[in-house]
Amino acid sequence: MLPLKKGFENVNGIQLYYEIYGAGYPLVLIHGGGSSILFDYEEMIPRLAGRFQLIGIDLQNHGRSDHRDIPETFEQDARDVVAVLENLGITTASFMGFSNGGNTVMQIAGLFPEKVNKLIVGSAFYKRSGMIDGFFDGLNLATIEHMPQALKDNFLLLNPDEAKLQNMFQKDSQRMIGFRDWDEDILRAIRSPTLFICSDRDIMKPEHSAEMWRLVADARLMILPAGHGGYMMADENGNVDKQLIDFTTLRIVDFLNG
Repeated sequence: MLPLKKGFENVNGIQLYYEIYGAGYPLVLIHGGGSSILFDYEEMIPRLAGRFQLIGIDLQNHGRSDHRDIPETFEQDARDVVAVLENLGITTASFMGFSNGGNTVMQIAGLFPEKVNKLIVGSAFYKRSGMIDGFFDGLNLATIEHMPQALKDNFLLLNPDEAKLQNMFQKDSQRMIGFRDWDEDILRAIRSPTLFICSDRDIMKPEHSAEMWRLVADARLMILPAGHGGYMMADENGNVDKQLIDFTTLRIVDFLNG
């Protein structure tokens, strides 16, 4: 599916790439670590474009967007996303973030509550203990050779520069290795209607998603039978469960229109 509009916006000192699909109330799509708009949302975009105006943004150091030589933070990503939307003339929107993108949209809801209509947080976390056992031990030993080949191929297709790929890997890895638990008040302060989604075999524990759900007033929770992201995209082996993604899409539409 081709975007109706695409381009770059100069925000906070760098150029960030965006794509727009469909029409209706804006739904901003934020990808996960090491990824890009279409890698994470290739399946969701054609399912949602007939119902909403979809705005996908490649975050700093990812996809076609520029690279920074300073540490990544979820707060900076949140400010970048809001700055792109302001440049595009979008004052309020709903937000969907997957994996690290889920952390980013929670920061948007905390820093810019007036910008957020509804929030969808997929496979995210707010405490180190929420990740599966051994996650951080493995991350401390990881090199770029451990990065999934599909993510490396996607990055180099969009941005054919091995040095920038290494920069992105290092920035993403260091953000996770140095992650400090968020205070519960960050989640308690979210006032927009929120839907938490995770898988029963995700990289964060389902009970952690339930913990976040209980901290956000009147939030909803959906736990689906899949691996990390398999409810909305191809799994780690490249397999696409179209029926499950159809189900996820219907639940998202119901939530956003409810």
